[in-house]
Amino acid sequence: MTAIATTSLTRQPAELAADLGQSFEQYGFAIVADHGIPTDLIARAQEQARALFALPEEQKRQWHQTGQGGARGYTPFGIEQAKGATVRDLKEFWHVGRELPAGDPLAVFMAPNIWPDDVLPDFRPTFLELYARFEQVGAHILSAIALHLGLEERWFDPTVEQGNSVLRLLHYPPVPPEAEGAVRAAPHEDINTITLLLGAEEAGLELLARSGEWLAVAPPPGALVVNIGDMLQRLTAGRLPSTTHRVINPTGPAAARPRYSMPFFLHFRPDFLIDPIVPGGEAPITADDYLKQRLREIKLA
Repeated sequence: MTAIATTSLTRQPAELAADLGQSFEQYGFAIVADHGIPTDLIARAQEQARALFALPEEQKRQWHQTGQGGARGYTPFGIEQAKGATVRDLKEFWHVGRELPAGDPLAVFMAPNIWPDDVLPDFRPTFLELYARFEQVGAHILSAIALHLGLEERWFDPTVEQGNSVLRLLHYPPVPPEAEGAVRAAPHEDINTITLLLGAEEAGLELLARSGEWLAVAPPPGALVVNIGDMLQRLTAGRLPSTTHRVINPTGPAAARPRYSMPFFLHFRPDFLIDPIVPGGEAPITADDYLKQRLREIKLA
């Protein structure tokens, strides 16, 4: 296990800010318990995800849209490739994004969701509810980060209001014999602001420590793993690091088991200007321009 201590979202604001700030500055990761996402909702979401990925390949592919960077719906096995990697990751996934009202000007940045309503009628309501819960928890964590950075507690609220956040349902099938150097998720950093991950109890997630050692991330059951993304690293000029991490292939009997997880990639508003709040940072860039740049690097656009 890593030396990351588990903190609780029920702690007093100053205490939570100190816990998260220390962990993020040291590891780029934190573990959060008592987050308030109902266990029955998580169980329903896991059930729906398993049912989705169990569908025949040709049926899932009808929900794959080319040319959109995997922003919505289904992305088949073996498409995403980490920046700098030479082989594709061993995973398939589904993206749920923000539901915008008709005529919303941000619709130019966010495509409509794709829903498998005809075969999974409970899928849409389950994941819209989970998306909303993730947003609430993410706002709470961002308020603690703001306090740690010496900002007003609600500083981040307008930066993520109607943000381009994405809930990803991940399925790593049993490791194929012909993997040939491919892993479930090659070493990478997340593009977004912060990531909130459910389902990391299964062994395999590792972070790259400053010492150069890979450390396992093993949260207690039901806890969230939270990590800093590139956008927040850029905004803080590196004070909060976006740490390289990976999901390695299991060995022995575990290699024959699938792995499922649900990361929520919390994003800034597409029109938010990522302008470093401390000296020494990189040139300002809008969140949408930065996202497009990074999606090209990982072969999703």
